[in-house]
Amino acid sequence: MVASAFLEGFDVQRVELPELTINYASAGTGPPILLLHGHPQTHVVWRKVAPRLVEAEYRVIAPDLRGYGDSDKPTSDPSHFPYSKRVMARDQIALMKHLGHETFSVVGHDRGGRVAHRLALDFPDAVERLIVLDIAPTQTMYAQTNQEFATRYFWWFFLIQPDGLPEKMIASDPEYFLRRHIAGQVKIEGSVDEVAIAEYLRSYSDPATLHAICEDYRAAASIDLEHDREDQTRRINAPLMAIWGAQSVVGELYDVKATWQEKATRVLGVALPCGHALPEEAPAELTRHILGFLTG
Repeated sequence: MVASAFLEGFDVQRVELPELTINYASAGTGPPILLLHGHPQTHVVWRKVAPRLVEAEYRVIAPDLRGYGDSDKPTSDPSHFPYSKRVMARDQIALMKHLGHETFSVVGHDRGGRVAHRLALDFPDAVERLIVLDIAPTQTMYAQTNQEFATRYFWWFFLIQPDGLPEKMIASDPEYFLRRHIAGQVKIEGSVDEVAIAEYLRSYSDPATLHAICEDYRAAASIDLEHDREDQTRRINAPLMAIWGAQSVVGELYDVKATWQEKATRVLGVALPCGHALPEEAPAELTRHILGFLTG
């Protein structure tokens, strides 16, 4: 266990679970909140939010998803099942049980929001409240794909290409790809400082991470959709809040709240004046909405 260099007051450690070793940061006492990051970030994306939640007397756990950051990068297979959201959700249940939490609230951004969606479906008794950040459901986004979405979210279609194509191309200049990806989604200049970018790049420069990220996206375009179709008639029973960036692609192309009303029984929704990276662009507003929803 070491003090986090990014999340003030947090300790970082790795825990060996039945299927893999997960890296996570944690701090605080009180009701537990699980924070799940997205791509191309790690748990460091929560550096402006997590300490505020601890100040509000919550126990906060922020892991690196499997394949990301300093968590393990398990071998995949042709079905991409090891990077399905079902398996990634199972990781989080194992982590939280290891830490003594049978029930908890979840906040998931980007890929983490998709893991959180599956977690709430597969483990409904574990999730007290669910917040998804700047996403519409995966199945909905693929079903409604048009030229504008495919152009603006090109990586959804690039990263799923087979035979190591995206891995090899990104590996030729990971910093260029990472910076262009972040710059294209962030609308408030200066929200992602150079120290954070350097940390993201440290992880992104690892070929094993690049392959795992592509497997995450390949799973989303294949086996995750199969699981979603199997659960087409099921609804999330936990209270759900969708928060999105008014200037993000998701916010501009989708009626975000309506897409989640198709998937959950109790839904609130709010847009923040920013782009995709809510935890970095609008941390104070985001924290206020998280706390309001958790106590409301």
